[in-house]
Amino acid sequence: MANQEIKFTEDELKSLKELQTTYQQKQLQFGQLKVQKLLVQQQLDTIENQEAQLEVDYAGIQEGERTLVKSLNEKYGPGNLDPTTGVFTPTPEKTTETI
Repeated sequence: MANQEIKFTEDELKSLKELQTTYQQKQLQFGQLKVQKLLVQQQLDTIENQEAQLEVDYAGIQEGERTLVKSLNEKYGPGNLDPTTGVFTPTPEKTTETI
């Protein structure tokens, strides 16, 4: 009697199929979630690369500003520029008094 076949009931077979289907659905959802996560990571990488490039560009602008200010100071001396009017006002030279 040990080799006798045992047949599951319809309800048991239905429960096994539902369990298998549930596992397959969850595996599919895991795969979809992983793809979404990958796409978001790619977007984040792109943003970080753009941010790094902007930092390099910004540093270049700062260097250009320093060069321009140095050139103008050499040409006109220290002073103040009103950027709206373009008028440069030299800083008065300090005089030393002797006693």
